[in-house]
Amino acid sequence: MDSLSKLVVRAESLVARLEQLLPAPPVATDWKASIAFRWRKKDGRSGIEPVSQVHRINLKVLQGIDEQKRQVEQNTRQFVEGFPANNVLLTGARGTGKSSLIKALLNKYASRGLRLIEVEKRDLVDLPEIVELIHRRPERFVLYCDDLSFEADEPGYKALKVVLDGSIAAASENCLIYATSNRRHLMPEYMHENLEYKHVGEEIHPGETSEEKISLSERFGLWVSFYPFDQDDYLRIVTIWLEHFKTTGGLSDAVQKAALQWALQRGSRSGRVAWQFARDWSGRTRLARGK
Repeated sequence: MDSLSKLVVRAESLVARLEQLLPAPPVATDWKASIAFRWRKKDGRSGIEPVSQVHRINLKVLQGIDEQKRQVEQNTRQFVEGFPANNVLLTGARGTGKSSLIKALLNKYASRGLRLIEVEKRDLVDLPEIVELIHRRPERFVLYCDDLSFEADEPGYKALKVVLDGSIAAASENCLIYATSNRRHLMPEYMHENLEYKHVGEEIHPGETSEEKISLSERFGLWVSFYPFDQDDYLRIVTIWLEHFKTTGGLSDAVQKAALQWALQRGSRSGRVAWQFARDWSGRTRLARGK
């Protein structure tokens, strides 16, 4: 074999090795398989996978958050109809319906082209790639990030900032980001940061650390806050879930007392706690009755 032939063989071998190191192309997505999807990475391959069992929630069962429902549904309707709409940050008390509201809106507007893609925090660095995969699709996509919180040096923090508002590329017209968090500014806040605030005349100006934390949440055009329920709201939601689970008897004194004790044990009166109590009470009473 002459020198040229040997060189060609070696070059082909080198190219084959380099191809093995390159990331595999994204897996093709079956867009008709579901209304909800997840971004997944496995064995060096990534792609948008359909969710086989979608958690379907009716918007009507979400009680005690009427104003929050109004705001987020209005924004979602604008988006589905092709009008300008904002990225949404839902923050506040745990178990008050932030994630359930997003799922319920998907259930209501799926027939009009709304789709949801769940992206875990560790995969937020892939947001530009996800947007590139869907920007030519006819559907309207909500990129859903649940229970977000960051440390300042996490790569997903900067990736989310860029996709929201900060890249030289224009945002895709057919997708929005809906995120939930227990933190208004998505990052922990420390006492010593208060020392960075400065008085300029009669005004108070935050320090650089606080400004950096605020800069991410500011990129969401719509902020929606959720609050703990009072006792009456909590018991009203318990009643609704008991009816949902076909439990007879209504909110008797015994049920009311048990529901309040259940909430006290968990240190929270929330929609999630009401749902958990109703499941437990319904299951135990129906088992005792044998039906």
